[in-house]
Amino acid sequence: MARRAGSADLPLHSGRVPAWLGSRMARLGAVVTEAIVHHYGREEFLRRLAHPFWFQSFGAVMGMDWHSSGITTSVIGALKRGLGPLSGELGIHVCGGRGSHSRKTPQELTAIGERVGFDGEMLAKASRLVAKVDSAAVQDGFDLYLHGFIVTDDGKWVVVQQGMNGESRLARRYHWLSEDLKSFVEAPHVAIDGKNQGEIVNLTDRRAEASRRGQLDLLRDLGPDRIAREAATLDGRGKTPAPPEAPFLPHLVMPAHHDVRPKDVMIRRLHGALAAAADRGPADFSELLLVPGVGARTVRSLAMVAEVVHGAPCRFADPARFSLAHGGKDRHPYPVPLKVYDETIGVLKSAIGQAKLGNDERLDAIRRLDDQTRRLERTATGPSLPAFITDERRRSHDYGGRSVFGWEPPPAEAEDGTGSAGS
Repeated sequence: MARRAGSADLPLHSGRVPAWLGSRMARLGAVVTEAIVHHYGREEFLRRLAHPFWFQSFGAVMGMDWHSSGITTSVIGALKRGLGPLSGELGIHVCGGRGSHSRKTPQELTAIGERVGFDGEMLAKASRLVAKVDSAAVQDGFDLYLHGFIVTDDGKWVVVQQGMNGESRLARRYHWLSEDLKSFVEAPHVAIDGKNQGEIVNLTDRRAEASRRGQLDLLRDLGPDRIAREAATLDGRGKTPAPPEAPFLPHLVMPAHHDVRPKDVMIRRLHGALAAAADRGPADFSELLLVPGVGARTVRSLAMVAEVVHGAPCRFADPARFSLAHGGKDRHPYPVPLKVYDETIGVLKSAIGQAKLGNDERLDAIRRLDDQTRRLERTATGPSLPAFITDERRRSHDYGGRSVFGWEPPPAEAEDGTGSAGS
C-alpha cells in the first residue's frame, strides 16, 4: 500500500527562470536522470521524484532558489524539456506542467500510449483522479496549479503536483507513485509537503473509509437538498472529535529567509564533499584539472551532484547544502558559476557517453566521489559556512558568476560600486 512519507513548508516565490539558467537546468536534469537510470533503473528514478527531500535537493543543485515553491515548477519544466529528446532512448516521458499545461496531461498520455503501447486512456483517467483527490478529497486550503505526470514505457508513473495558499503565502507539494498503489481513495500518497494549516478534511485517510461509505449512503437515501438542510441544522453545535494523530513523519521546514545560513546546512557533509573532491580530484579528473582556476572547483560541484545520483534518502534532509554546488539565480548563496555549471554538465555528458559505449570508468569516478564523501565526512574539517560563501562570492567573477541581477563584476569593481549590472 502506498504511504505518506513526510511534509515540508514551501514559501511562495514569484519570478521567472531566466533563459540562460533554464537551458542549463534542462541539460543537467537530463544527464543526472541518465546517470540514475544507468546505475539503478527507471523505477528508481521515479522513486527519487516521489521523495520530497530528494526532489528539493535536485532543484537546489540545479541552481534554483533552494527553499522556495518555484523549485517544483522549474524542475518539472526542466525535465520536460531535457528528457523530451531522450524519451525514446530512456523510455521516460514527462507530461503536464503548470496552468494550462496541466490540463493537457490526459491528451499527452493518450498520445504517448498510442505510440509506445501502454494504456494511455487508463493513465489519463489516473491523472484526472489524482488531481481530483488532491483538490477535493484532501481539503487543506491549497488550490492546485501544477500537475506533472512522469511515466515510463511500461506504464509505471509518478505524479508531482502543487497547490498554493495565497493568504499564508505557502505552497504544498503532493507526490504520488504508482508502485504498490492499490487504491486511489485510501491512503494513496507517498508524501505530502507543506505546513499544517489547521484542521484538514482528508477523505483519503484509511480512517475515513466509513465516512466515504456513509456519504454515498446519505446521498442515495436523503438526496442533496435534505443533506443541505440537515447540515444547516447541525451548524454551530460543535465539532466531532478529531481523529487520532497520524504516526510521526519526517517534516522538512523550508524557511522564509532566502540566504543560506549555518543552521540550514549539515557542515560535516559539506566538509566531506570538499575533502573528497581534494582527495579524488587529482586521481580521477587529472585532465579536467588542467583548466586553470575552474577544474578543482568543478570537482567540488561534481561531489554534490554525485550524491544526488547515488545518495540514500537520509542524505537529503538539508537541501540548502546542494545549493552550494551551483549557487542560485537570485544570488543566494552566491551567483551561479556558469563556467563551473557548464563544465559539470560536460563531465557528466562525457561519462554517460563513454558508459553507453561500454566504458564505465568515468561514471565510476563520479561514484567514487560519493563513496569518498561518506568516508571522509566523519573526520574532515574545513571552513565555516559563512567563510565558504564569502570565498565563493570573491571568486564569482572568475567562475562566470551570473544571477538575475546580471554578471558578477571583478572584486575591485564590486567593492567600489563600478561593476556592471547588465544581463
